[in-house]
Amino acid sequence: MADEHFQAVVVGSGFGGSVAACRLAEGGMSVCVLERGKPYPPGSFARTPFELHNNFWRPSSGTYGLFDIWSFSHMQAVVSAGVGGGSLIYANVLLRKDEKWFVNDGKPGQPHTPWPVSRAELDPHYDVVERMLGGTVYPTWYQNDNKTSAMREAARRMCIGETTHTSINPREPQFFLPLLAISFSPTKNDPPGTPIPNSANNIHRSARETCRLCGECDVGCNYGAKNTLDFTYLSAAKDFGAEIRQLCEVETIAPLPGRCGFEILYVLHEPDSELHRKHIKRMTADRLILGGGALGTTLLLLRNRNKFPALKSSKVLGTRFSGNGDYLAFAVGCTDYTSDPNGVPWRLNASRAPVITSTFRFPDCLDGGTEKGPGLYLQDAGYPLAGDYIWEAMSPLRVLFRVLLFAGRRFLRLLRGKPKTEIGGELGRLVGEGRMSSTSMPLLGMGRDVPDGVAKLQRNNRLDMKWSAAASQPYYRRIDRVARAVTNQLGGRYFADPLSVDLNSQITVHPLGGCPMGLNVDDGVVDSYGRVFGCCGLYVVDGAVMPGPVGPNPSLTIAALAERFSLQILDDWRSGRCAP
Repeated sequence: MADEHFQAVVVGSGFGGSVAACRLAEGGMSVCVLERGKPYPPGSFARTPFELHNNFWRPSSGTYGLFDIWSFSHMQAVVSAGVGGGSLIYANVLLRKDEKWFVNDGKPGQPHTPWPVSRAELDPHYDVVERMLGGTVYPTWYQNDNKTSAMREAARRMCIGETTHTSINPREPQFFLPLLAISFSPTKNDPPGTPIPNSANNIHRSARETCRLCGECDVGCNYGAKNTLDFTYLSAAKDFGAEIRQLCEVETIAPLPGRCGFEILYVLHEPDSELHRKHIKRMTADRLILGGGALGTTLLLLRNRNKFPALKSSKVLGTRFSGNGDYLAFAVGCTDYTSDPNGVPWRLNASRAPVITSTFRFPDCLDGGTEKGPGLYLQDAGYPLAGDYIWEAMSPLRVLFRVLLFAGRRFLRLLRGKPKTEIGGELGRLVGEGRMSSTSMPLLGMGRDVPDGVAKLQRNNRLDMKWSAAASQPYYRRIDRVARAVTNQLGGRYFADPLSVDLNSQITVHPLGGCPMGLNVDDGVVDSYGRVFGCCGLYVVDGAVMPGPVGPNPSLTIAALAERFSLQILDDWRSGRCAP
């Protein structure tokens, strides 16, 4: 096998890997990004049932799709495989981790211990990421007669003040619009879907459009309106000279004998070949940067830990796993007639907006107010247009009644010999008023759960996760009360997700931990700059480094940490320093 050598090899192209690739290439290093998934230019995301059938990551079955579903004993996780990582399917929210939440929970009666990194140290990097991803709030001209205005009204009725994302009072519950990494039309006179000028300068060479308000953020934006990592950091990395390779899945990493460097063995998938052949490739690198996500990076290190003496003896690798308190609930039939003088119920129109547009923040006991419980965030949620039909199908008796009524009327007219040629009104009644779909929406919660998940390698070389919600029950009880209160203020019926009700079977889209930051090898896998203890030139730059939950949506914090880590990697490379 022919060897290739790079000064830096980056594994994964998510919020950690993309940032590192960009900054290291910008700093003059020769960089190669190895991404297991495919690129997804505008127009390539699956929409039809046939396309969705093949849209899951399962190479053993010959499919190399976007969604990768991990199922463990008491936890399920949804992540992505594609050039751009989780940015391809996230809801675009850019929120900073709260200043007082940079701590690990101590045992009962013991004090909280601070993270190795503080909010003050991350703030300059937060600024950089927000600019790079084009963060902006949901425009005012889209906020009426939809879920945004409904959430605002719920806040008013709950006597919760509205603020901006930059002026949050951490001691009080607040409502605000978060920054979104979306390109919206610049004025209210520019319609959704307006072409973005000079937007084809990206790795796909594809022109982009402004947000069409189609609710498809979490299944991939086919219009290029999301400012995903492939359009931002990865495109910049390529301009700086980085190589970005797709369908390259890293399986083996090992230190080079006698010097600081690494051997990397990866599988080159060939999905277009008849046999779905796999080729094993080898390359070497001076510095190895792992950005495969909390699950991918942890699995890779567990599988290869025996090659690294410091990792072989580590008691921390695979620990402090958290689902970031992910919680799903539903506000159904929000028909509060007092919202309109004419008796018109709410029109949430959850399929006609970005997935998330607004946020409730509820303080933590650490924030210095009167709250005694763990802190949390609650957000509105949207979905693609197909979701409206699913909502309507959830009232099958009403649908059946309309079908029978329509068929009965048509049959009677035929028997009487008086067919009606204009039946638009009858067809409208057959379709129905769409009340269920227009007045219902999901609610998304996240916050400070307890990171007591432990990942271990099974005998079949696969990952398993042991997790219990016992320590996090105060958090889940609180977020359930909050979501129920918001639903009640909108006159809706509240339903918790069945998986959320069974607290030993949670599903998360924000897996964190496994290679946590620490002050030394006894309480961490990496230091405050992402350097793996005792492993010269090995870094982790993704969500695996979190010692606990972020609280709000974690993507911005992962990217900000990667910005911080990248400066250190460059400094180590230029000075010839090794890892701690």
